[in-house]
Amino acid sequence: MTPMYQALIFDFDYTLGDTTRSIAASINYALVRLGYEPHAVSEIRETIGLSLNLAFRMLTGERDEAKEKLFFDYFQIKADEVMTSDAQLFPHAEELLRAWAREFRLGIVSTKHRFRIEDILKKFSLTDVIGCVVGNEDVTFEKPHPEGVLLAARALGASPAQALYIGDSLVDAEAAMRAGIDFAAVTTGTTSRERFEAFPHVTVQESLTGLDRFLRNI
Repeated sequence: MTPMYQALIFDFDYTLGDTTRSIAASINYALVRLGYEPHAVSEIRETIGLSLNLAFRMLTGERDEAKEKLFFDYFQIKADEVMTSDAQLFPHAEELLRAWAREFRLGIVSTKHRFRIEDILKKFSLTDVIGCVVGNEDVTFEKPHPEGVLLAARALGASPAQALYIGDSLVDAEAAMRAGIDFAAVTTGTTSRERFEAFPHVTVQESLTGLDRFLRNI
């Protein structure tokens, strides 16, 4: 029997794993370098998954392209030190990715740099499992623009109808909608089940194991 989907495309942060501590450290390093007060981790969590320029605007209330560029550069300095070593995968993510790779072609679309995702995959010996990684340097427009999701689908040899995008945020839901790709939500981030109801979705699950049960029953 031909599976409903040929490709599964994932967001990373709060979908497959967690780099909250290193993101918060990198954001606060950049803010302090620019003369701002550091922010609580709880505030920073609300910006994770957004592009860094949007995170800067949310945290400072300012829109200044020169400062946004410096913020980006300072963030990378600290992230180079801590991001990969801090990265953790969610429970069962590693084993599920390996199992899914036997049935689907897998990809990741992230607002992180591609090399960071690749370094994290290498840390968990998952390089051979993920067929495509799309990072912020690979796109002109970041999510919720559909460019990255569509790029990943093409790289995996799947049409939009043959791909499923899995994410934890409304940015992910909108990107999938605009790409014409089915969306599966996980509530492992900061977005509740109720908030996903405003966007098309095939399922909302509390965990990756719940997503696995859904995939086995379609």
